[in-house]
Amino acid sequence: MNNKTRKASIIGIGNFLMADEGFGVHVLKFLEENYTFPKEIRLIDCGTAGIYMAPVFENADIAMVIDAASIEGHGPGDIVVLDHRGMSGRMIQSSMSPHQIGVLEVLEICRLRGNLPSTILFFLAIPKEVAPGVELSETLRPKVLEVANMVVDRLRKEGFSIKDA
Repeated sequence: MNNKTRKASIIGIGNFLMADEGFGVHVLKFLEENYTFPKEIRLIDCGTAGIYMAPVFENADIAMVIDAASIEGHGPGDIVVLDHRGMSGRMIQSSMSPHQIGVLEVLEICRLRGNLPSTILFFLAIPKEVAPGVELSETLRPKVLEVANMVVDRLRKEGFSIKDA
């Protein structure tokens, strides 16, 4: 890495009590249980925290958001990775999830305050079931490992040292 120590935040978003809506939180728990991260990487369960997520973004050079979302042209079980600049693109439906507006507003606040991370990536899983329940659907369950590997691979490419637990 460079002389300046970079910091990364891995942010799990979603309502754990609404089946596939809790995908981001499930992936975060998997990462915590299966990898050892250096102190420069914070894993944060933001649930549906809204504006309270601002410090999580502002204290990072790289932010990776893991969430469930409905995206035009994609079906249940698809994984879509977007840079934050693509979040307002036409391919995304106006309401991705109940907390989407909060995340986009938080990013705008961070930008206005001059504290936006240089890299923000969204790892989005298209849900099959959004209904009461703490288990992921059969469609999204195997996607936890896939997205976890994508996040770890990207962090390693950025120069962070991550060990298997």
